[in-house]
Amino acid sequence: MGEWKVQVSVRVTPALRTELERCAAAEKRSLANFGVVLLEWAFEQFKVAGTTQRLLKCSLKAAHDEAGELASDAL
Repeated sequence: MGEWKVQVSVRVTPALRTELERCAAAEKRSLANFGVVLLEWAFEQFKVAGTTQRLLKCSLKAAHDEAGELASDAL
């Protein structure tokens, strides 16, 4: 039998949802699948950091181009 899954809902701004949908489409993933990937990765990072405060201190600075888009070489 397959793995059981549960629904998790989060409230985000319309702008963030639009950006998440655009990134998910670029990755050829559904928004739900993209969210799972991000959430699992972020939770692993949190477990290493131990607290959200320490996690946020260690966050990467994203390189953006003039249009505000994430630069492809930043990935």
